[in-house]
Amino acid sequence: MDTAWPVDFWIPSPGRVPDGVRVYAVGDIHGRADLVERMLDAIDLDMARGATGVERFVAVFLGDYIDRGPRSRRVLDILSNGMPAGLETEFLMGNHEHFLVSFLDGVGDPAGWLFNGGMATLASYGVQAPGTMFPTGQDENELRDALLDALPERHMVFLRNLTMSYRLGDFLFVHAGVRPGVALDHQAPEDMLWIRGPFLTSDADLGAIVVHGHTITPRPLILANRIALDTGAHDSGRLTCGVFEADRLRFLQT
Repeated sequence: MDTAWPVDFWIPSPGRVPDGVRVYAVGDIHGRADLVERMLDAIDLDMARGATGVERFVAVFLGDYIDRGPRSRRVLDILSNGMPAGLETEFLMGNHEHFLVSFLDGVGDPAGWLFNGGMATLASYGVQAPGTMFPTGQDENELRDALLDALPERHMVFLRNLTMSYRLGDFLFVHAGVRPGVALDHQAPEDMLWIRGPFLTSDADLGAIVVHGHTITPRPLILANRIALDTGAHDSGRLTCGVFEADRLRFLQT
C-alpha cells in the first residue's frame, strides 16, 4: 500500500524496532547543508518531547551526503562533528560516497562521478574543476592530488568508516536496496549502493523491511517490504526523516 506521508502524528508501521528505542532515518542530503542543519534541529527538538519510555535515540543516515547540491563540504563538517547530544549515529555509504572514495583510491570511474554531481563537490572544497568531465592521465592525477590536499582529515576518516547497512528490529537500513532472493548477509555491495528495478518492483519478503534512499519519490513511500525516504532534497528542498518507535512511525520533513 502506498501511504501518503503524515508529519506530526504516528501511523502503524509494517515492522517493529526494539522497545525503548527511537530511530531517525534520514534520506539523501546531496550537498544541502541548510536542510541537514534544519533536520538536526528538528530531531533535537523531537528527542526532547514526547519520548516517554525511550532510552536510546539512534539516527541512521542513508548515504549520498555529497554531490549535486552546493555545500558538500559543509555537510561532511556537520555530520562528522555536529550531532545532537544523546543521539547515537550510524552513517551508511551511498553510491556518491563510493564514487568519491574510489576516485581518491585511483580506481573506479572519475568521469561517472563528475558527470553525476562531483563537480559540485569539487567546487565546495575550492578545487578547480577539470576542463573536461573525462580527465585521464596527468590531469586525473593532479585533480586527485588537489582534492586530497583540500579534504580535512576528519572528512577522510568519516568517508572511510561508512558502512553498507544497519539492522535493527524488523528493519534493514541501506542506501539503495537489496536483491530479492538473496540472503541479507550475502548481498553484494554493488546492489546495496545501486539497485533499482528488481528491488523496486518486488513484492517479495526480503528478509527484513528495507528502509532506503537512492530512488527519488515525491513523498515517503511505505510498502509492506520497504520504505523509501529519498524525496530529492537537492532540487525539492524536502529532506525527509522517518521516525520509528515500537510498531509505529511518522515523518519529519524540512
